[in-house]
Amino acid sequence: MDRAGRLDRRALLAGGLAGAAVALAGCSSTRIAPAAASASPSPRPTTPAAAWARLGEGNKRWVSGDLQHPDRDPNRRQLLAQQQEPFGAVLSCIDSRVPPELLFDTGLGDLYVMRTGGVTIGPVVTGSVEYGPVTSGTPLVVVLGHQRCGAVKAAYGSIRDGKPLPGNLQAIVTALHPAYEQAARKGGTDPVETMARAQVALTAAGLRSNDDLAPLVKKGALAVVGAYYSLDTGKVEVLDGAPS
Repeated sequence: MDRAGRLDRRALLAGGLAGAAVALAGCSSTRIAPAAASASPSPRPTTPAAAWARLGEGNKRWVSGDLQHPDRDPNRRQLLAQQQEPFGAVLSCIDSRVPPELLFDTGLGDLYVMRTGGVTIGPVVTGSVEYGPVTSGTPLVVVLGHQRCGAVKAAYGSIRDGKPLPGNLQAIVTALHPAYEQAARKGGTDPVETMARAQVALTAAGLRSNDDLAPLVKKGALAVVGAYYSLDTGKVEVLDGAPS
């Protein structure tokens, strides 16, 4: 190959590499662009109704798949490094399929989250739920049960058959006993689902009448919502206590 041919080939390769670099830059910018959606969609809700509306909007996005993934970037992390002010607290089950931050399409600093088997509650859990409303004015608490709850199913079978569960699992059974009794009185074709819903209602009612939370509920500064999550659809259903 003569010198002219070698120069032409170098020019062709240089042009190709430059074009590839432009193409890669375009791909890179396309991939990075969604991070812009990580900005908070609007200011922190300060009322129970606004906080519940924010969660409802997030759940609609979860159901449809049109997610914003808000508040999930390094800037948000740095902003919250010194302090936080979540607008909601969620008490949900430990079930791996029911992560509140995802099914409400929220991010860093948006929610206090407590998770226990079957949405059971005790002094430490109650104190954890109280923390946000009492110390920083968090205006919303959500008690979130869910479809096909394994903890409720195990407790139902244990109580029905009179066979205690091993170790500390029995503590969950004991905590769920009032819900079992309520489900037994109500009857129905699916007693486990009835029991799971009853547990949400009982827990939410107990929190509303709590000595520290009841005054906040009474003056309208706090709402305690009982809700139920469908594993099939991804939708959160209100059972009781939704603020108007």
